[in-house]
Amino acid sequence: MSKLVIREWAESDRPREKLLDLGRRALTNAELLAIIIGSGSMDETAVSLCRRILNDVGNNLGNLAKKEVAELCNFKGIGEAKAISIIAALELGRRRKEEKQADVAILNSSKKVFEYFGTHLQDLPHEEFWVLYLNTACKLLDEQLIGRGGNDFTPVDIRIIFRYALHCKASSMILVHNHPSGTLSASHADNILTSKIIEAGKIMDIRINDHIIFTDNGYYSFRDEGIL
Repeated sequence: MSKLVIREWAESDRPREKLLDLGRRALTNAELLAIIIGSGSMDETAVSLCRRILNDVGNNLGNLAKKEVAELCNFKGIGEAKAISIIAALELGRRRKEEKQADVAILNSSKKVFEYFGTHLQDLPHEEFWVLYLNTACKLLDEQLIGRGGNDFTPVDIRIIFRYALHCKASSMILVHNHPSGTLSASHADNILTSKIIEAGKIMDIRINDHIIFTDNGYYSFRDEGIL
């Protein structure tokens, strides 16, 4: 009786489709390894092959990570290319563990925002409008350039602001732009734009924590000025 190849399985049982539908954590170690090696042999599916390999190492990924290419090639169905793929994947996992988690900026005051982001906009001859996206603890999730303009005007598409917010699952954000002229105050256009973004944020339950205007020598905070 011939083996049932993975493409003949029920779609929900195929490793790649299972990952897409249910997420990476729904897969077994054997299924994840099967995605890495891509195919099995004439006699067994990739998943069955990976189950056999894992069983041989006591279902311990640490033991598997100690295997060299030649040792992995001793398993029927594993050639040099597949062995290298397995070793490379496990090495990435090891390096990830070694890396120290970089400190995430906590932007819960205008001063901290200026200290963190001020140099991004220093000495620019034109205006740029950025948005800093935060989680519920005011930790930075993402930062995006929304618009770049001339000396005193920057086009801003509010839809793009919230598209990024939804993408990174932000709960709040800080608006930032610069005044190349050095003017430390909000223009009428700045006030109107801020109001529009605040209203859009209310609909989507995303809070606008502040709108900060930078110059080379200082900043103006809507929240500090009592406008927000």
